[in-house]
Amino acid sequence: MKRVVVGLSGGVDSSVAAYILKQQGFDVVGLFMQNWHDTEGTLSGDCPWHDDLTFAELVAKRLDIPFRYIDLSEQYRSRVVDYMFSEYEKGRTPNPDVLCNREIKFDAFLDEALKLGADYVATGHYCRRTEENGIYGLWAGSDLNKDQSYFLCQLNQKQLSKALFPIGDMLKPDVRRVAEEMKLATAKRKDSQGICFVGKVDLPVFLQQKLAARRGNIVEIAASWRGYETMRERRASGDLDDLSAPFEYVPEDGVVVGQHNGAQFYTIGQRHGLGVGGKALPLFVIGIDVVRNIVYVGQGNEHPGLMRSALRIKPEEMHWVRPDKVIEVGCEQRYLARIRYRQPLQSATLKVTDQGGYLVFDSPQRSITAGQFAAWYSPDGEVIGSGVIDR
Repeated sequence: MKRVVVGLSGGVDSSVAAYILKQQGFDVVGLFMQNWHDTEGTLSGDCPWHDDLTFAELVAKRLDIPFRYIDLSEQYRSRVVDYMFSEYEKGRTPNPDVLCNREIKFDAFLDEALKLGADYVATGHYCRRTEENGIYGLWAGSDLNKDQSYFLCQLNQKQLSKALFPIGDMLKPDVRRVAEEMKLATAKRKDSQGICFVGKVDLPVFLQQKLAARRGNIVEIAASWRGYETMRERRASGDLDDLSAPFEYVPEDGVVVGQHNGAQFYTIGQRHGLGVGGKALPLFVIGIDVVRNIVYVGQGNEHPGLMRSALRIKPEEMHWVRPDKVIEVGCEQRYLARIRYRQPLQSATLKVTDQGGYLVFDSPQRSITAGQFAAWYSPDGEVIGSGVIDR
């Protein structure tokens, strides 16, 4: 009998995943991992780990499966949270959920599961895994409203070979229904939100654990700024570096409209938390200068400073979930791509050069953000590869 260690998180998805595996005849073990202890910056009542542990234990008892607990907080801090601080300090916006899956759930957690004699590890992710001729594929979940394949876009073949996603073919309402029918304690529990294993946070307060607050100016750039026309002319040539280059501003390009407590606490496309009113249209962050400590903003979600048709990924950051489909230097391939979770897939061409991978979109994209992940898919929903957006 194959043994599967399920990451019981205290939520309904992992609970039903454990139930399905037991019904399928696996030897199922529930393992709860605690990855965060600190409460600095977390919003009261959001994702307290002790409540999660209690719900996980109740589910294991109801399903009559062994239950274990492990503390991975040291690995989580060094491999996820410290990386977050480092990226924000540089004015980039990391995605801790993607990192958590790559570094913790399917690495540190997998190692612990193997010590328990596991043949596989399973989670409650809404995605699917296939295997053909020794090659493992990662696919979007059947419930496109809950598809979480983007969060797993950094997994490799070794990790996928040990992974099971039992609810990948299910719709969320059906998962809830199964949980209610089985009288699982998590049946009506709300889905967790916020940073993986940390919960919802006041981001500036959370980041100020290591990043000092610094008063600086908020500078508004008009949509008619002359630099936009200059860049449009350069981009018309089709040069990949010009297409993927973010706009660069200096204070003299705009007017001071407010102040902030640290440029590193903001992200491209951010609307809330600026504290500046009285404008005809909402203000959005269009640029961050952590050296000068300036946040640049523009009015309206169609402001030209938000829009770009291409992005670049450094060569060392190109990751292929399907290594048999690597694009060689000098070649290109059509894909569907996304640059954030739940973004509808966008038509794009991936072009690979000595300088890295360039995703060139058919339509301009809003708020391309350095530090986030771009993932590219086949037309039928398989994750082919991903990478950290350099610019």
